[in-house]
Amino acid sequence: MRILITGGAGFIGSNFIRLALKANADWQITNFDLLTYAGNPASLEDICQLPNYSFIKGDIASAEDVARLFQSGFDMVINFAAETHVDRSLYEPHKFVRTNVAGTQILLEKATQSGVSLFVQVSTDEVYGSIESGKWASEDYPLRPSSPYAASKAAADLLCRSYQVTHGLPVIITRSCNNYGPYQFPEKLVPFFITRALDNQALPLYGDGLNTRDWLHVEDHCRALLDIIKKGTPGEIYNIGSRHELTNLEMTETILRLLGRPKSLIRFVKDRPAHDRRYALDFGKLTDIIGWKPNLAFEAGIAQTIQWFIGNRRWWEDVRSGEYLKFVAKHYPKDIDSRDR
Repeated sequence: MRILITGGAGFIGSNFIRLALKANADWQITNFDLLTYAGNPASLEDICQLPNYSFIKGDIASAEDVARLFQSGFDMVINFAAETHVDRSLYEPHKFVRTNVAGTQILLEKATQSGVSLFVQVSTDEVYGSIESGKWASEDYPLRPSSPYAASKAAADLLCRSYQVTHGLPVIITRSCNNYGPYQFPEKLVPFFITRALDNQALPLYGDGLNTRDWLHVEDHCRALLDIIKKGTPGEIYNIGSRHELTNLEMTETILRLLGRPKSLIRFVKDRPAHDRRYALDFGKLTDIIGWKPNLAFEAGIAQTIQWFIGNRRWWEDVRSGEYLKFVAKHYPKDIDSRDR
């Protein structure tokens, strides 16, 4: 089985590749990633020499790059590639439209022409917008994105649906809640606050800190994706959640408690524009039809994540300092195929 994974050097993609290779000895995985600031080849150092894994540097928003890529032929495409940081989307929305919308369309077109057996679009709960207290968004909930990031992901989801309906491309869309775990780029709340607290630096918390998110360990998300690939139905959307809701303040206080740091490190700062108050998913379809449920309890998962960042200081210090970008520039010029290295 020849699998194309786009964006596999990022947080969720790298964790998925690692788990997928353990679970599927017959998978030949090609990881196609542009290695922007959030893509780090060091996140895959432990598997880069495996015979059924290869890496190609390239851009999903480049029709030329994607055309060359698909000359190899693939049975399945799993699209993790995306600009994901909401704050950045407020000031550089064009990058999000280019990668998340145009890039997805280019992949869909090539996948259709190549006759792949399945295209999996990895999306987000943010496409539903803010959910009022006591309610949960099911897969047929209206799309009401608030940020350019969320809007670009919603647009990509609709493009995926259009290729399913118009061209018969077998597409599955997944929408996950907030993830945390190892190898997460430290601009996101959990790794940002863990790494700053480890160095006794202030933790800037938006607004009153009461914005609520559902939290899922990345390994549980990746298990869900594997189950959906095996048992899911093309044309369907599957929400992936945990029903472990915490406010950002509660998450911050949990991190400080587990690290033995004082709450006085918290600094409330001006809220960002259009900051959704609550995300909450109804993932009953995934549980009832696919048979998936999260394995890792939150307390165990966040403690494990904190220990990973404690034990991998070199990884996140290189990321925070930008040192890893020098390595990428030197060792991964454009269109480098690891099979030739």
